[in-house]
Amino acid sequence: MVSDSTEVQVRPGVEDDLRVLTDLYNHYVRETPITFDTAVFTAEERRPWLLSHLEDERHPLLVATATPSDRILGYATASPFRPKAAYDTSVEVTVYLAPDAGGRGVGTLLYKALFEALADQDVHRAYAGIAQPNEASGRLHTRFGFRHVGTYREVGRKFGRYWDVAWYEKALPQGR
Repeated sequence: MVSDSTEVQVRPGVEDDLRVLTDLYNHYVRETPITFDTAVFTAEERRPWLLSHLEDERHPLLVATATPSDRILGYATASPFRPKAAYDTSVEVTVYLAPDAGGRGVGTLLYKALFEALADQDVHRAYAGIAQPNEASGRLHTRFGFRHVGTYREVGRKFGRYWDVAWYEKALPQGR
């Protein structure tokens, strides 16, 4: 349980975070439509994802931990938006929080640190796809200057129903 008095630190992700980050993500795979993955991952299956973020400054992985316990409360990433070269200056951003860490400013701290990390990179736009409904994520993205640019209707099927995804966009300052 995260208490209101818990101090939160944000740091770059490391290889030793793999198991906990995989477990955190698998909660959303099993329990929610927030991700459209439908099968849980082993830590080894998730290793390439983690390593790709550790090796690429344009696509960082940041982790929020509670102090003094160092318990991981969540993480934020910037990932390639699409694989074609012309998309290289666009990123897709996301935040995942431990189930008991929402509503305490952890997502805000993670995004603040993520956008600071991106400020010196050759990144022009950030995008976020938010499965609907998800009012908390919509508020977080709006607070960081994202604007809603469209919604894909019934684009994913999970748990026996179709889900919409709202897309948000944010211009980033040109650091380079």
